[in-house]
Amino acid sequence: MQVEIIEYDQQYAAIFKQLNLEWLDKYSLTEEADLLILNHPKEKIIDTGGMIYLAKVNNIIVGVAALIIKQNNICELVKMAVTSSFQGKGISKLLLEKCLSKAKELGVTKISLFSNNQLQAAIGLYKKFGFKHVPVENSPFKTCDVQMELSL
Repeated sequence: MQVEIIEYDQQYAAIFKQLNLEWLDKYSLTEEADLLILNHPKEKIIDTGGMIYLAKVNNIIVGVAALIIKQNNICELVKMAVTSSFQGKGISKLLLEKCLSKAKELGVTKISLFSNNQLQAAIGLYKKFGFKHVPVENSPFKTCDVQMELSL
C-alpha cells in the first residue's frame, strides 16, 4: 500500500470534516469548538499560517492532520484522523511525522495537543513520538481531559 502525504486544498474541505466527524461522533466528542474548525479549515488553520496534510491511498483521502500556529514558536496539533478501514496501517504515524517535520522547518519549539482518554491508540502514538502529559489548561474543548506537549 502506497501512502502519499499531500497538502490541503479547498477541494478537500468536505473530506477533512467527514474524517474528523467519523471519530468525534463515534466517541461522542463533537462540540462547537470542533465544528468551528471543521466548517472553516481555510480560515481557522491555513489563513493563520498553519498547515493541513492529507493521506492519500489509491486516489482516496484516508487520513488528515493539521497544525495551528500559536504565538511564541508554539503550534497545536489538531484534527488528526484516519478512516476506520485504514487504521492500524501506519498512516497516523506518517501524518504525525509530516507535521513534526513542518513544525521544525518553521522553527517551532513546542507542539501541544488536546485529546480525550477514550483515544488510547492516539495517545499511545503521541507518547512514542515523545509527547508528555501536562495539566489540561486553556482547552477550547469541554470534552478534553488530556493535554500533551512535545519540545522540539
